[in-house]
Amino acid sequence: MAHLRSRRRLALAVPVVLSLTATLGFLPGAASAAPQRSAPVATAADGPNLAYVVNTKTDHRTLTSVKKAIVEAGGTVVVTYEKIGVIVAHSASPEFGSQIRAVRGVQSAGATRTTPLTAAGTTDEGAADYLSAAEAAKVKAAATPESEPLEADQWDLRAIGADKAAKINPGSRKVTVAVIDTGVDDTHPDLAPNFSAQQSANCVGGVADTSAGAWRPYTADDYHGTHVAGEIAAARNGIGVAGVAPGVKVSGIKVSDPDNGLFYPESVVCAFVFAADHGVEITNNSYYVDPWLYNCMDDPDQKAIVDAVNRAQQYATKKGTLHLASAGNSNHDLASDAIVDESSPDDSTPVTRTIDPHECFDVPTQLPGVVTVSATGVQNLKSYYSTYGKGVIDIAAPGGDRLYQIPDTPSKNGRILSTMPNNQYGFLQGTSMASPHAAGVAALLKSEHPWASPAQLQALLKAQADNPGCPDSYDQDGNGTQDATCEGGRRVNGFYGFGIVNALKAVK
Repeated sequence: MAHLRSRRRLALAVPVVLSLTATLGFLPGAASAAPQRSAPVATAADGPNLAYVVNTKTDHRTLTSVKKAIVEAGGTVVVTYEKIGVIVAHSASPEFGSQIRAVRGVQSAGATRTTPLTAAGTTDEGAADYLSAAEAAKVKAAATPESEPLEADQWDLRAIGADKAAKINPGSRKVTVAVIDTGVDDTHPDLAPNFSAQQSANCVGGVADTSAGAWRPYTADDYHGTHVAGEIAAARNGIGVAGVAPGVKVSGIKVSDPDNGLFYPESVVCAFVFAADHGVEITNNSYYVDPWLYNCMDDPDQKAIVDAVNRAQQYATKKGTLHLASAGNSNHDLASDAIVDESSPDDSTPVTRTIDPHECFDVPTQLPGVVTVSATGVQNLKSYYSTYGKGVIDIAAPGGDRLYQIPDTPSKNGRILSTMPNNQYGFLQGTSMASPHAAGVAALLKSEHPWASPAQLQALLKAQADNPGCPDSYDQDGNGTQDATCEGGRRVNGFYGFGIVNALKAVK
């Protein structure tokens, strides 16, 4: 698993939002972005076969002429999202990108990877820790009559009042949270009662496959999406664990590449459009779009990636879908002037570069309108790995901390317990785990306020959050050096944004 994690965005950073808006332009208005598939054509075989996103004007004449130009330049049109002006293409021509960028009507175009197509990118931190039968028996012995069998180990639910909230309002069946991820094992007994197959698909490659089971993980090692889904909506059915919103529906939209686990832009574009066109109210995005941790606007390929994904997520927002994303696990200050990126591109050989987070964006986390979530541990303190930044982090939520914040639970495990493929349970930590907690609270708020728009839901999320304020010291390892600097006050700061989500307040 390359980088399954929880990511961040620029919700509070007005200058960055304006910068993105000015750079990307306004999203074309549309009622549907249903894709059109095209028959493949022969491609030039004098270079690596790469995938591209081509972003154009949305009128039919322009789209038709651009698709013709793609074929003439030695490319294959894979799918066209007409209403947002995004075309996914393949080409083996080394000059394809520069040729297409010169075509009239093309606003940006670039390769979505740096290595050839073959016949992962998430934000969890560290390997999974599966709950053994012996450990499960110990946890079940601590269960109360009103709790789920394994709930004694779910310190995270109690930290945000989700256990009490479930007794008031567990969430509405009219609300669906789509997990854009590595796939969801809907056969898990804690997920099956709340799973929505009609709102699930496999979007790998840019075209939605809705055949039965297409949304499931490739193997048991692709557990990330199943874990995330359980955190959001595991049913209170007396079997295992409980989700933050155990009454809402959850769906799975798989976007991870089967060969390397990466989350390529064309797959994520497909996922946002599919979610919007299938009535999904909320999406959870615990990943960053590969292959670049930060996409710099002065690079034509990276600019095209930002443009394409932004068009898709804004299309979904305009149709009523709220997006939440993890802030990342690099302990980066996204409000700083410079960040050293040593991991990009992650599909070939990374090159160390210094980027300006105001000009190079984490996608989809840093896109306008996306709620960015940082991670906390049982002490309501920023997790040691969590990325942060004043004006960037919107809210915080439990993501776990195995080193410095250990709970008084049967397993004494500071990470997050949730569902795993093949009817198993396991612990993970990361901003990947924080974002679904916030998405669950957003689902509760949507249940209470069914007519709330994405912007109104985001405002409600911030209003109900509890902000502990900046800590006096953040020297987690005790070596006398601050491990991160929190800027801001009690109302808004770089560690927690507007505060840690509160499920109980959401239903009251």
